[in-house]
Amino acid sequence: MVTTTDTTEIITEPKLQEQVQPSFKRWLKHFFYMPASKRYFTKQDQFAIAQAVKSAEEGHVGEIQVVIEGYIPCGQAYHQDTRLRAQQLFAELGVWDTEQNSGVLLYLNLCEQKVEIVIDRGINQATEQQEWQNICQQMVGELKNKKYREAVIQGVTEIGTILNLYYDHKFEDQANELKNSPIILN
Repeated sequence: MVTTTDTTEIITEPKLQEQVQPSFKRWLKHFFYMPASKRYFTKQDQFAIAQAVKSAEEGHVGEIQVVIEGYIPCGQAYHQDTRLRAQQLFAELGVWDTEQNSGVLLYLNLCEQKVEIVIDRGINQATEQQEWQNICQQMVGELKNKKYREAVIQGVTEIGTILNLYYDHKFEDQANELKNSPIILN
């Protein structure tokens, strides 16, 4: 159950000001995509990603949630691109609901080979969009070389580096607000 406060914006459907051009081509692509998330990420890969998240979260209050999705559900793919899907998952999974507004969602869409990073308002104020875009571009390069596990681990590590810079003072072990293991969808 997601709750809202005065400063929280829930994104469960595409926001009106962020119109995405409906795309029959995108819908077809996702409709015919064969589910492969589990094929690309074995249990060992998922464990390695969880360990990378754990390491990247050490020493600061930043929280990282990794979501790997094979394809956007067909009911949404016509009106929703990967960016809006990532924002929707950011809200639905409660990544925004960390105590210090320090949540980061790393979203990987295998069908489109796209990576999106959605950051919470606490981090957004102190970082540049280009930093996050560079991480996405590097990950896409690794994905094109079929290095899926390495791409995600590299992305998580770089997000951890940015979070270490933003949260310049170290903290004792804080409660882990988001689970470290990646969420694998279809």
